[in-house]
Amino acid sequence: MTHTATPAAATGPAAPAAPPKSRTAERSLARRALARPEIGALVAAIGVYLFFFIAAPTFRQADSFATVLYQASTMGIMALAVSLLMIGGEFDLSAGVAVTSSALTASMLSFQLTANVWVGVIVALLVSLAVGLINGLLLIKTGLPSFLVTLASFLMLQGANLAITKLLTDNVATDSITDMDGFDQAKSLFASEIDIFGVDVKITVLWWLVFAAIATWVLLRTKFGNWIFAAGGSKESARAVGVPVNLTKIALFMTVGFAAWFVGMHLLFEYNTVQAGEGVGNEFYYIIAAVIGGCLLTGGYGSAIGAVLGAFIFGMVNQGIVYANWNPDWFKFFVGVMLLLATLVNLWVRRQATRR
Repeated sequence: MTHTATPAAATGPAAPAAPPKSRTAERSLARRALARPEIGALVAAIGVYLFFFIAAPTFRQADSFATVLYQASTMGIMALAVSLLMIGGEFDLSAGVAVTSSALTASMLSFQLTANVWVGVIVALLVSLAVGLINGLLLIKTGLPSFLVTLASFLMLQGANLAITKLLTDNVATDSITDMDGFDQAKSLFASEIDIFGVDVKITVLWWLVFAAIATWVLLRTKFGNWIFAAGGSKESARAVGVPVNLTKIALFMTVGFAAWFVGMHLLFEYNTVQAGEGVGNEFYYIIAAVIGGCLLTGGYGSAIGAVLGAFIFGMVNQGIVYANWNPDWFKFFVGVMLLLATLVNLWVRRQATRR
């Protein structure tokens, strides 16, 4: 009896072992996470929160955290609009004083006309949208950088705020409008408080989250969101594929105008009067919050969630310094440190995300 041996060649060479799927999936998941603009801001927000949670016992209290959220919301509503504009490749240096302009318009118009405050509110909205429209049109028609166009707007609004307020009130502040018709209804919309589990939370916090959800949906789920990224990435390439770049940029400037109106109305109905010189310098904080949140100064990259996180970091630092009983003069030092670190982290994140 003979036995036939099966040739080794019949079985073929052993197949190379496939790389573990889990490891490949982990690398892919990590790369997708690093590609998100807000990942650096998320890490920073967690770090800042833990730092003040340990350093300032008052920071841990629910009502104190509600104050942090309030500070973040007034900054964050503007930072959302500014971040969309930055993703679209432009700046608005008039955003800070535009908030004051809207509040002054509503207050003085209502008081001088002895009208229902809603008249002033609506006119202020139209004025704010007009300022955004003019900024956008000047940018398109002149071809000047948005830095110069909005710097001119900043100076004109700052001067008009002070000059017109003094002309109409003989003072640098507006008269109180608390006893006028419609004040209570407007205050409930723009400056009321809501009880959440026994903690009073400003309504601006809820509006901030609503606007953040809308901005995120627009950026990620709509054609206009694609236009924003395309216009900020490369205007010529965007135009070549049919993106209405001019219309997109004008709409973004008007979005900043809308946000300035909303925050201005909150300031008016929260404090009843408005100082003509307020708002100067806040435009830089809005831009810094957007940069901390992952927006690039060159445009075409960023997210609404990142702007939310950037504003949240501002709120934590602003109030955390107070709760820790530190000298508040250190606030701007921390802002500078955050800006530098955010820029470096964003650069590192983008390099890691594009590595092969």
